[in-house]
Amino acid sequence: MSDLPVVPASNCTFGRGCGEAGQPARPLPADVAAQVANHPCYSEEAHHHFARMHVAVAPACNIQCNYCNRKYDCSNESRPGVVSERLRPEEAVRKVLAVAEQVPELSVVGIAGPGDGLANPEATFATLEGIARAAPDLTLCLSTNGLALPGHVDRLASLGVRHVTVTVNMTDPAVGERIYPWIHWNGKKVRGAEASRILSGQQLEGIARLRERGVLVKVNSVVIPGVNDGHLPDVAKAVRAAGAFMVNLVPLLSAPEHGTHFGLTGQRGPDAAELEAVQRACEVDARLMRHCRQCRADAVGRLGEDRFESFTLARLPPEPARDASELRAERRAAVERVRAAAARERDAVLVRLSGRGPAAPVRVAVASKSGGVVDQHFGHATEFLVYDVTRVGVRLVGRRAAGTYCAGGDGDDDALEGTVRALSDCKAVLVARIGRCPEGQLAAAGIEASQAQAHRPIEAALLEWLEAREDAPEPRVEVA
Repeated sequence: MSDLPVVPASNCTFGRGCGEAGQPARPLPADVAAQVANHPCYSEEAHHHFARMHVAVAPACNIQCNYCNRKYDCSNESRPGVVSERLRPEEAVRKVLAVAEQVPELSVVGIAGPGDGLANPEATFATLEGIARAAPDLTLCLSTNGLALPGHVDRLASLGVRHVTVTVNMTDPAVGERIYPWIHWNGKKVRGAEASRILSGQQLEGIARLRERGVLVKVNSVVIPGVNDGHLPDVAKAVRAAGAFMVNLVPLLSAPEHGTHFGLTGQRGPDAAELEAVQRACEVDARLMRHCRQCRADAVGRLGEDRFESFTLARLPPEPARDASELRAERRAAVERVRAAAARERDAVLVRLSGRGPAAPVRVAVASKSGGVVDQHFGHATEFLVYDVTRVGVRLVGRRAAGTYCAGGDGDDDALEGTVRALSDCKAVLVARIGRCPEGQLAAAGIEASQAQAHRPIEAALLEWLEAREDAPEPRVEVA
């Protein structure tokens, strides 16, 4: 296993359960902790507080993926490669400044397509340079397939780019040729296993060079059942050995209407249990990101709260945005106060639980609008955050999609049944409010609905629920 450090309790929602077998996590070096503290994609805890922005300046791509179709003008979709408008570098800088003025929690600006940033190097670097001059307090990021990465590492590092995401779906060319029909390499198309061999070599070399330059690398791997799901633990080992900081296992999106090869040929994505099984297999060798939203290439706002439609070029103010760096600094200071208070509340419960010895984790879902607090009505939730809770901390398992039960005051029975199925492995769901009917349906399925932790920080709320559960007899569920 690599000797890369593990995220500390103070910097992740896993709390003190980050380490293997429920052991407390080892702290990060101060410089690395500072790099991830306010990055919503590299810190699970930061995404509760900070926003990211993608600028769509890179339309061309140098590889073809069977899961990708860079469809434009599709405002109803939220998936990688989708944008509503492409930008020139000067437009991207103007848009960043407008967003930074109106969204003071903005901390990160990245280029994530709709093609590949390094297949469009002139536009990509002009944009990064412009943002660095205009708003130097914002963190710069890049997402890439890695084919052209080794030749651009030095320039990225010299610009101050400290976070790069590389999509790595295989290291075995036999697997790769089922995912990539071709790559564009040295002026020609290369196909088959040879294309995948070249791509994999470039990806691993690029990751290693980034690590040498002090750039944190997050690897995205698309989980494709029957294609690469059994191979991904080997991928995690390889990218970890090369120097990747984190691995993000994302489910294949392959609805036929997306127009991708996989979508049109019936290749399905993983269900929640399959995705979790792959995560468990990969976690031995890699720190995992579990809060990904598979964002659009023009995303704006917090993860799960996209505001891209509010910041099209036509909606930007005619006057240049004012310098809002002081406002952003004030927001960051306020976030630190909120974080400190939440950590104190979490730690107080952990102290009370500390003398009780180890116990098996309990799985609990949370309804949250903000992502950091139990603050959503059960019937309004379109997704739930699912955690494993122990006496030494909490650990995010992932997100579970749910149909909105309440719509205009009425309850949708089909949506409720789907939500109950999605939460079937949970012992409880923490909510701000819940009606009698869904509460009864959950109880009949053996799931407790608790409002006692409403408006509490999630970690403290989960630990308090566990403490109350252990201090009281198991509730009896009677089914008529």
